[in-house]
Amino acid sequence: MKKMILMAMAIAAIMLSGCSGNKAEELFDTAKLEELQNNPKHAGQLYQEIIEKYPESDYAEKAKQRLSELEKK
Repeated sequence: MKKMILMAMAIAAIMLSGCSGNKAEELFDTAKLEELQNNPKHAGQLYQEIIEKYPESDYAEKAKQRLSELEKK
């Protein structure tokens, strides 16, 4: 059941990503999904991409916080 919910969330995120136009938000949402799927390495890569490509966005600060938490584990 948990996998079905995660899959539904991933599909919804992908579908919505084509509409939003906010790439930093899309990357952040994808990174959070990667964390939920126990893939911290890829989540960290996505957070780093947000920090590098969108340093002025609100999501850059959030990405820094999440990256810091991932590094503690």
